Amino acid sequence: MVRAADRAKRPARTSVWLEGKASRGGSARGGGQPSGLDRERITGATVRLLDAEGLAKFSMRRLAAELNVTAMSVYWYVDTKDDLLELALDAVFGELGLPDPESGEDWREQLRALAVGYRALLVRHPWVSPLIGNFLNIGPCSMSFSLCVQQVVRNTGLPPHGQMGALSAVFQFVYGFGTIEGHFVQRCASAGMSQDEYFRQAMSTISEQPQFAANLASAADLMEARGGDTVEEMRERDFTFALEMLVAGIETMVARG
Repeated sequence: MVRAADRAKRPARTSVWLEGKASRGGSARGGGQPSGLDRERITGATVRLLDAEGLAKFSMRRLAAELNVTAMSVYWYVDTKDDLLELALDAVFGELGLPDPESGEDWREQLRALAVGYRALLVRHPWVSPLIGNFLNIGPCSMSFSLCVQQVVRNTGLPPHGQMGALSAVFQFVYGFGTIEGHFVQRCASAGMSQDEYFRQAMSTISEQPQFAANLASAADLMEARGGDTVEEMRERDFTFALEMLVAGIETMVARG
């Protein structure tokens, strides 16, 4: 067992990308490593397991079973579970299609494309949201996304002191929207229902509670004006309108100088 005093002497681990571990690439440590494995295959299996079973159920032992190897075999390629989660997180950021900020394309279209892609990533991989808050996100794919976003926001014409605020407004919004959407989709799947079935059942249950009657009545007009025949359509309209408000806000701030 490692004593607290011993832990205090060691520097805190910051990132797999900062400790020389990523430089191992697809190679295992030393000789005698298990055949048929490499880091790319292990990372891909990790992503698939996280998508299928979620972050709470993920373990190195479960991953080893999926790969049909022993847990120790996986440790030839990564030192810790956190290292592997960090690699998986960066791998899914590689799914994003990034525009070229130097192409001359309108920044509005590029910003919309980045926002839509980021939202889809968060919904497709609900486990990404909590991991973003746990790691530094400085892998090559994460950094490519971050640098692209920064350059697109730079192209808006905002002064330097306002660019980070604009970036935060757009992508913190998308993070929150995509996180809630992804968790809702996951909850519906766990309940064995479609999103529309789950929504209708939830609204029916709430409407039967007297303490919520006034709230539902006051929200009826808003829900009707929201439009859309399905949950996905309503959500799509909400996202699109909110994103356009943010784009318009950036345009306004640029005009103000």
